[in-house]
Amino acid sequence: MDTTFAELGLNEQILRGVGALGFSRPTPVQAQAIPYVLQGRDVVASAQTGTGKTAAFVLPALQLIGRVADADDPRDRGPRALVVTPTRELASQIDEVAQTVARCTGQSVATVIGGERYDKQIRAISRGCDMLVATPGRLIDLMEQRAVRLDGVRVLVLDEADRMLDMGFWPSVRKIVAKLPAGRQTLLFSATISGDIERSMPTMLHDPANVEIARMGQTADTVEERMVPVVQGQKAELLTYLIERDRPGRVLVFCRTKQRVDLVASLLARKGFSVGEMHADRQQRQREKALRDFREGRLAILIATDVMSRGIDVQDIDWVVNFDVPLDPEDYVHRIGRTGRAGESGVAFTFVAPDEISPLREIEYFTHKLIPLWEPQGFTFAQGRIVPNPTRATTRSTRSVFRGSSRGRGPAGGRFGRHA
Repeated sequence: MDTTFAELGLNEQILRGVGALGFSRPTPVQAQAIPYVLQGRDVVASAQTGTGKTAAFVLPALQLIGRVADADDPRDRGPRALVVTPTRELASQIDEVAQTVARCTGQSVATVIGGERYDKQIRAISRGCDMLVATPGRLIDLMEQRAVRLDGVRVLVLDEADRMLDMGFWPSVRKIVAKLPAGRQTLLFSATISGDIERSMPTMLHDPANVEIARMGQTADTVEERMVPVVQGQKAELLTYLIERDRPGRVLVFCRTKQRVDLVASLLARKGFSVGEMHADRQQRQREKALRDFREGRLAILIATDVMSRGIDVQDIDWVVNFDVPLDPEDYVHRIGRTGRAGESGVAFTFVAPDEISPLREIEYFTHKLIPLWEPQGFTFAQGRIVPNPTRATTRSTRSVFRGSSRGRGPAGGRFGRHA
């Protein structure tokens, strides 16, 4: 029999928050991690993207910390829980979950991220907050301004620890941890646990419980992976052909650089598609609007770099397209993990040009499998493409390659639309 949230030890207020989030049954990472957290244990949890890691730490952390006191001493006004995460998009995602639950518990949540006004964030902290969600750089800035005190932190969460390491935030993380009470509870959540992170654990965690939902490099069973060999100059044409032919509901496209994002977005926009962009050079309000429009169906296509890949928490993404093969195999796993979430099925295309065969092989070595070759019927490829390892499994497209639930899509569904 499936475990329920109530059986995990969550109290009535938190369970009301679970209902407000629309959750029915805990995911495996939630079912395994939440009881450990409620027991007061330090936890190291590794699980694929899209498995519910955010709720796995937000729910029990809010239950453990209670509410901050309304007092004159800043240490008594919180925060009691601190969540450190690498990107603004991830912070916004965590804030959304935490705020939903906090409305049911009477607690308060504040979020501090780069690119926003300091005075607004300082006021939010000074009013008192039970949980503080922060990106490392902005939190360090506020600490140096003495605008935030961490003396009262009882629960520390390091979210997407591997990404913080990749992005060079680990020295900042160590600086933050050094300012926290020694007796705190520490929760480390990540898609993968690298050797560098493992070496840091003894100084940050005490006798942690380990929760491992998937081995490193494992991709979700709900994602159908398809490798399409093509020359670089035909990638935009191929993407346009597939989208026009099959009319998926939401398409998330990953490019290697900011310049490539701008180029592909421009090409698709000229074709009349509704397109949004997400990369580090876009203003925060522009990124938030693009993500919101994509989530709410006003944009059919969102094009992003890997820096944004873990901040895109959108349900019902039908296709992920690797317009460029990622150079880091882990980025491949994170990219395609944006589809096939919450039990739904999805499709992940990887367009492979002749100069990208080497990183493709690195991905296949990392994931321990060959990505099936996929040949789209009706598309004429230019000369010069190279099919790597032609003996691999081959699938051919049918008229519609869409795999997903029966959500509205295409012109009738109102999801996939061209500009009027």
